[in-house]
Amino acid sequence: MPQDPMDFEWSYWIEWGRERILWLLAGHLLVSQVSRVWMEKYKPWCLMVYGMAACWMLLGMKGFAVILLHAAVSFAVAQFQLSLLTWLCSLILLSTLRIPAVEETKRKWYDTENEYYLLLFTVSVRCLFCTSFSLEYCWHRPTQKSSHSFLWMLAYVFYYPTFHNGPLMNFDEFSKQMRSQEAFSVKSNLSILIVGMIRIFFWWFLAELMIHLMYIHALYSSALPLESASYWALGGLALAQVLFFYVKYLVLYGVPALLLQMDGLKPPALPCCVSLMHSFTKMWRSFDVGLHRFLVRYIYVPMGGSQSNLLGMLFSTALTFAFVSYWHGGQSYLWYWGTLNWFGVIVENGVKRILGISLIQDLI
Repeated sequence: MPQDPMDFEWSYWIEWGRERILWLLAGHLLVSQVSRVWMEKYKPWCLMVYGMAACWMLLGMKGFAVILLHAAVSFAVAQFQLSLLTWLCSLILLSTLRIPAVEETKRKWYDTENEYYLLLFTVSVRCLFCTSFSLEYCWHRPTQKSSHSFLWMLAYVFYYPTFHNGPLMNFDEFSKQMRSQEAFSVKSNLSILIVGMIRIFFWWFLAELMIHLMYIHALYSSALPLESASYWALGGLALAQVLFFYVKYLVLYGVPALLLQMDGLKPPALPCCVSLMHSFTKMWRSFDVGLHRFLVRYIYVPMGGSQSNLLGMLFSTALTFAFVSYWHGGQSYLWYWGTLNWFGVIVENGVKRILGISLIQDLI
């Protein structure tokens, strides 16, 4: 039975995974386990060299040079140790991905659109990693200087399991865990690998079953069936779509999360099932945990967050969602999506504050 071809993200990453990325991830696993057994002290640098080689192999010399240039520029600007300047640099580097002349130049480097999109997706994710390192550099104490060198930045930026699509792991967590030399057991790691692979295969099989039998995205791409459907049917389609999105990211984030575990790191928690969520706030906290930690640590809290007054909290939340919308592409529908999510979070927090008033609690 033919599959629904309308979900670009799933088709794209599955195709790349089968062709080359899964093989490169297997190579990373081999290098990681060998270095953990024989040279634990040099594991970060072994993985860094492997990640740089994999990047060169997949994106070519020019793609590799673009990512290295982004890292070098971010590191140079971070030397001023000014958070505002670091953010300005990050936003400028991110904006270069949307300049038509730059886009056309990068397209000419590759034979197919898929190769160009791989560079685009990779650089977008790397921008977040460069931002995380640079802000941590701005905040680091003199005693932490050795763990905030350019070499550590390269080890973080070129760490291959999270290289193309995430999940996001902040530099402070990555550095601390990568530098700690924990006891290593081949038997324990093999057990983690086998159980993890079984779970990922189950999720992948379920996603393929949904995309071959349900045709959710094909229905959404045509107005005619949507106009003739009842409200209950539309609600069912919406639920089916978000459930597929959830299962899809169990696979897309599950593979790198398994490799993080094999490397002795603690990955961000995998997405929570959307059927168990009833609020915007919980969705943002527990679906993409790595992105949520990034937004809270580098945008929401520095701008005041929940500790500021009402206007400050509204502003810091709005700035957070504005960045999410811009990072995802900045198209008009993304601004509407970000605004609606911001409004949902604000309404929920407002209702919670009202219900927290003792008089209201007594009435309830």
